[in-house]
Amino acid sequence: MIHPVKSGDNLSTLAKRYGTTVSALMEANPQIKDANLIYTGDTLKIPGAKDGFDAAPGRKGPNLTGGMENPSSVSGPDSSGEGTKGPKGSPFDIAKSHLGKNAGSLKKEGSGVGADMEDWVPNNVNCANFVSAVLEQAGQISNKQHDNSVMGLMRKLDADPNFKRVSLKDAKPGDVVSMKVGSGEHVVMFAGWKNGKPQFIGSNNVNPDGSQRISYSSMNYPIMAVHQYRG
Repeated sequence: MIHPVKSGDNLSTLAKRYGTTVSALMEANPQIKDANLIYTGDTLKIPGAKDGFDAAPGRKGPNLTGGMENPSSVSGPDSSGEGTKGPKGSPFDIAKSHLGKNAGSLKKEGSGVGADMEDWVPNNVNCANFVSAVLEQAGQISNKQHDNSVMGLMRKLDADPNFKRVSLKDAKPGDVVSMKVGSGEHVVMFAGWKNGKPQFIGSNNVNPDGSQRISYSSMNYPIMAVHQYRG
């Protein structure tokens, strides 16, 4: 998200408004040299303003609009078969190897997925950061295609001829699943079927403090897109 700086704006008030931090804003906007000095007319990149997933008990997804798929209405087989693979490996296997890790800790790892994740992204909005890094590690996207925004990543996959949109019923482990969650979005990877219901793996807000951890989940939010690698 881009914010045009207006008279009276400062990083502290913008961080509070968009649910982020001053340090994250500065990392997302390296042109800022002084946290107390921004200029009217400039534009700021807002890190993770809408990306995230709240798994609070009792929360329900919004009504379907615009022809989006509802996971609860799709039944699948007991096995979804072999997952997609990139030149460097299986994104599902790569994601699964990080199960149980907190996003904040994973970002500090010096190799693999952690090295490809961008450190400045707040720990409660790492879903696209994680999926992008997994796809990079599998060789399915380049570093330039990495995006920390769900909508941004979805647009880049739409523009990539190696990816094709498919229905959830045709999904394979490792496919990228973008969902509409309240006023924001969330992105995970398809993880197969369990008792005929779809399962997903990704960076989810399951920690008590609202931060994210790599975990499995069954979700019932409207699906905006399922992208399958065909390269």
